[in-house]
Amino acid sequence: MFIDKLALLLAIIGALNWGSIGLFGFDVVAFLGGGQAAVISRIIYALVGLAGIWCISLLFREHSTGESTT
Repeated sequence: MFIDKLALLLAIIGALNWGSIGLFGFDVVAFLGGGQAAVISRIIYALVGLAGIWCISLLFREHSTGESTT
């Protein structure tokens, strides 16, 4: 499903951003968006947060047909 892949991509972007903050003290989203308080940065942070919430549902779904469960 498209929204699942989009949510996973945004969650990965968020994880990489948090990794760069943790390892290097550098917030990529704030850098690209014009600071943490800038509107574009806040939109990206909100989308990443919503994607993380959506990804929680992926943990509790049944596997679709065609996937191996071994």
